[in-house]
Amino acid sequence: MPSDASELTITRVFDAPRTLVFEAWTEPEHLARWSGPEGFTSSQDYFSATPGGKYRVCLREPNGTEHWLRGTYREVVPPEKLVFTHEWEDGHGGTSPETLVTVLFTELDGKTKMVFRQTGFDSKASRDGHEGGWSSSFADLDRYLAEARQPARARSAGR
Repeated sequence: MPSDASELTITRVFDAPRTLVFEAWTEPEHLARWSGPEGFTSSQDYFSATPGGKYRVCLREPNGTEHWLRGTYREVVPPEKLVFTHEWEDGHGGTSPETLVTVLFTELDGKTKMVFRQTGFDSKASRDGHEGGWSSSFADLDRYLAEARQPARARSAGR
């Protein structure tokens, strides 16, 4: 398979400090607010964003269908870099082929440039499906970061 079909790269600039964007990726209470495609909810069975730490997450569609994924953190360098494995559970004890995710965070005058790279896809269709899911998640992350940057008083007044 050509290498371009086995990898996905998405670059986004978030109007938020790098430490906040990094925390949004590594703290369960933040992840639950943005991870998963639009309309999905997410919860963690277990989650440890530390080198060697493992995670297992459920992404739930609006109709209740559950999609479980898991992996292991290989590198955690606050607030610069995350490297972790990613695989989908198939519901029968097996998993999809393992992919490797690398996320780099660069400070840009109070904003954060995020370069997301996922490698090891076994098909173009798998890569393209992940591109749609991650792009939707990153749009939710952008909205969440905008909310998280507001002073607490303004957030509570808006509810």
